Amino acid sequence: MTILDKIIYYKREEIRELAKRFPVKVLEKSLFFQSDGFSLKQQIQQKDKSGIIAEFKRQSPSKGIINKNAMVTETVKGYLNAGASGVSILTDTKSFGGKNEDVIAAKKMGLGPILRKDFTISEYQIIEAKSIGADAILLIAAVLSKNEIQQFTSLAHNLGLEVLLEVHTQEELDKYIPEINLVGINNRDLNTFKVDFENSIRLAAQLPFETIKIAESGISDFENIIELKKHGFEGFLIGENFMKTSNPALACKEFIENIYQFENVQGKYK
Repeated sequence: MTILDKIIYYKREEIRELAKRFPVKVLEKSLFFQSDGFSLKQQIQQKDKSGIIAEFKRQSPSKGIINKNAMVTETVKGYLNAGASGVSILTDTKSFGGKNEDVIAAKKMGLGPILRKDFTISEYQIIEAKSIGADAILLIAAVLSKNEIQQFTSLAHNLGLEVLLEVHTQEELDKYIPEINLVGINNRDLNTFKVDFENSIRLAAQLPFETIKIAESGISDFENIIELKKHGFEGFLIGENFMKTSNPALACKEFIENIYQFENVQGKYK
């Protein structure tokens, strides 16, 4: 059984328990359920934003504890003030140390779009995402059929949520549907957690020109961003590179400043 298989196994059990404790009727009474959110897609496309989706992640199955001291509100505020286009927040507890309360705390600040990052395998989780204040959800093609992606995307859009579809292989890319707002190409294989940085470039060339393409995982240098932009990427999901530092928000700020400085210099000498 792979790491991903194990996560999905306990996720099914977790959802069954949550649905008993917090039925859909309860979730729909949330203060956030009827509220309008931010558009992650629009923020990524804004010229005054970096395109970076900065992630809040305490730990991972492959790295263990990454940062146990960072506070979600301080980090999210710092990320968005630094020029990040949006924030990704892990809510899986068992493997990533996240919790729904992290999204709720970030949403209450009302500073920018929040991607609720979890292993979505049921409609219940999509309704739950809306109830805790998420603006977008993650769908992982590796664990879903094309029909499920279609079904989940339709529900998400009906609730006012955007969808980021994550792919890693050609087989997963074949599950793409035009209704998807954003496509993230993961450099990290979710079965082995190994990183292949060139994977994004290989698969991105097959997506429609108008699709918002997001590179995920393994981005550790601002020059990676410059290179990926040449291949049509507009968004860049970065987590560990920031979270492994004592001050993730500052690390994000310096990273973005380096991008802008490099692009300004390049612009002067064209």
